[in-house]
Amino acid sequence: MKVKLLKIICVLIFAMTLIACTKDEETTNQNVNGKYSGIFTVEYLNGTTFSNPVTINFNGEKEYNSSGNGNNNDFYPAGGNGTYEKGEATIVFYDTNHWLANFDWNLILNGSYNYVLDGDKLVISADKNNIGFYKYELLKE
Repeated sequence: MKVKLLKIICVLIFAMTLIACTKDEETTNQNVNGKYSGIFTVEYLNGTTFSNPVTINFNGEKEYNSSGNGNNNDFYPAGGNGTYEKGEATIVFYDTNHWLANFDWNLILNGSYNYVLDGDKLVISADKNNIGFYKYELLKE
């Protein structure tokens, strides 16, 4: 009786381990490919906040492009395009453009960001260079 109970417990533990591993792999392997639209917001340390619509396209080649220049050529956000690498909780963007030095370069989609992908909702954010908090709240089209 004890041996049979021990076998059942071992099988249950093994099954629970498999289920847990499968869920972790699904989270890690989530695909961000596609077109996302939403709102970009930057909140500077002095409390000033700017927001504008934004679109980001991700493709299967690990390339991205982002709309920019805001509504009034104000660079909120500036945009960007190039390649990216996605980890479990971060995306690192490698912008390939040449930029003028007349605005906050953190408005360029470049560098390391945290992300959360929940179904069609993608939130990308970063606290950059002790200047401000940069956030993209997006929905997949």
